Amino acid sequence: MKLYYSPGASSLSPHIVLREAGVPVELVKVDLRSKRTEAGQDFRTINSKGYVPTIELEDGQRLTEGPAIVQYIADKVPTRGLAPATGTLDRYRLHEWLNFISSELHKQYSPLFDAAADDALKARQRERIEGRLGWIAQQLGTRDYLLGNNFTVADAYLFTVLNWSAHAGINLAQWPVLATYVARVAARPKVREAMQAEGLLKP
Repeated sequence: MKLYYSPGASSLSPHIVLREAGVPVELVKVDLRSKRTEAGQDFRTINSKGYVPTIELEDGQRLTEGPAIVQYIADKVPTRGLAPATGTLDRYRLHEWLNFISSELHKQYSPLFDAAADDALKARQRERIEGRLGWIAQQLGTRDYLLGNNFTVADAYLFTVLNWSAHAGINLAQWPVLATYVARVAARPKVREAMQAEGLLKP
């Protein structure tokens, strides 16, 4: 399987899931500014949306959008327990989390990385994000992961987004539960492996 990624971007989530699932992956780095792969190919010929992640399957088909990709990977290797079984209430809880992270958290960070966004907009965005982070901290409580004691694809996604906080001027230390959660996920061997492969951690 081939993963088109940009270091530290939302593509880190399926990258982590691929490694947790034990699925061999070929990494193709994408420059999101120039929209070109490391080899110089126009990325928009691969994904016309122009952003990562994108996976290319063995038969040449491609799949985009992180929440869809991570569920696909999890279902390829169900014995790894990265997603609850289809049709169970827990599977819908997973959908609930993936949708929340995507729409209510992930996209809220975008203006904070936009050089054209003014300070007033960024302040409002931080306030909005912090409200959502406080809610997530309450939901986590004493659980290790979002769905309980087992790491799932939703945790890979939340971890990826939370890692943007320092760069966005948000200090996770104000929610000790979240700071502990990030440290817990970061300590997972396959998470470290993915981050090292993207140059986010030293080997």
